[in-house]
Amino acid sequence: MHETAYQITTQTPAYSTTPAGYPSYLPSPEGPVMLPSEIPPGVQLVTLPGGIRTLAYTPAQAPPAPPVPTVQPIPAWAKTTALLTPTIGGGVAAAGVGISYAAPGLIAMSEALWAAVALIAAAAIGVPVLLRLGRAATGTGRSSTHITQNITASGMFGRANGTINHR
Repeated sequence: MHETAYQITTQTPAYSTTPAGYPSYLPSPEGPVMLPSEIPPGVQLVTLPGGIRTLAYTPAQAPPAPPVPTVQPIPAWAKTTALLTPTIGGGVAAAGVGISYAAPGLIAMSEALWAAVALIAAAAIGVPVLLRLGRAATGTGRSSTHITQNITASGMFGRANGTINHR
């Protein structure tokens, strides 16, 4: 039934029964008793194929091999992040290169905007001055035309009547 690599020898006890709770591998209480702490190293309690329990020398066994780690699948978010990282870095680098190429144009546009602001400010000041000068030069002897308009209406949706007077 079982094949062993070593020979097991047993000695049948001189008595046929053991007291209740007393281990069968220990001799009867009348004879010398061997405590479990007195069992030498390499000796273990074994159960034979016939059901008899006895002490036996066992060969030194190699420690169990450490468990082999199983390969864990890479999560989808990690794959996505790993694929997007160079793309984002490349985009940032391209934006930096684009800004460096666009810098002279942006400076020129900024200067053009300041020039436009200066032109608007000059026009806001210069146009009324030119209009006054133009009126003063042409209208030295004549007065300007005055128009008055009077409009009356009755009610919110009534018909309006008006007069225009030229002076």
